[in-house]
Amino acid sequence: MRADTPILIFDSGVGGLTVLSQTRELLPEADYIYVADSAALPYGDKSEAEIAARVCGLLGRLAERYHPRLICIACNTASTIALGMVREVLETPIVGTVPAIKPAAEATQSGVIGLLGTAATIRQPYVDRLEAEFAQGKTLLRHAAPELVLAAERKLRGESLDPTAIERAVTGLRAQPGGDRIDTVVLACTHFPLLADELAEKFGPQVRFVDGAQGIARRIAYLTRGQAFARSDSDLAIITGDASHDTALHRALQHYGIGRIAGF
Repeated sequence: MRADTPILIFDSGVGGLTVLSQTRELLPEADYIYVADSAALPYGDKSEAEIAARVCGLLGRLAERYHPRLICIACNTASTIALGMVREVLETPIVGTVPAIKPAAEATQSGVIGLLGTAATIRQPYVDRLEAEFAQGKTLLRHAAPELVLAAERKLRGESLDPTAIERAVTGLRAQPGGDRIDTVVLACTHFPLLADELAEKFGPQVRFVDGAQGIARRIAYLTRGQAFARSDSDLAIITGDASHDTALHRALQHYGIGRIAGF
């Protein structure tokens, strides 16, 4: 493997930048390709069959073109639906992103955990299995907050946010039986940590947030341990659809150390 062989991080939009940031802290010498499937954003309102076909097809073509040393699916929705299928068809090591229910169950003092995700994520049997394995004896309250995906996209571009989107997400958890006792919230979408400040203001200081970015970064570092790295001048972002005129997105990507942008 060449030292400049990249790590590829894939998401439906800009949420995976939260994973890129954590991974770069552990592996600053690595080259990265960041892929945003903006043409199909958001994933959360699509069927499982649509998401599986889209993710498997795109990653297959990307792996063939760029030959990454590792692929990270930095998207909870895509991972809970398509991770197994992608691993079956690609020889490249694959790291997925799943809701951080285990650390949330370890952190909660009240025993009541909130989970914010897309509609497609929170209904997955994968999440049921995580709850059964790691949150026995706890109460896990789930709420679909698709508006937060687009809110995070807007915030990253420097656009104003609709505060009612944040309020509806918080109320969706708090209004459920036991919701007043939530002390830990799983951000089960990589977009949502971009809104951590706004969510913290509405939930209050007694609530902590848990997401999987640090754990994913550690897993990527573990799987690439001992490998040689040689970083180029700047990382590459690949955006599906026509993002050539999205200057706000281009500026945001530069803030994350991405100096080259290409379509796909």
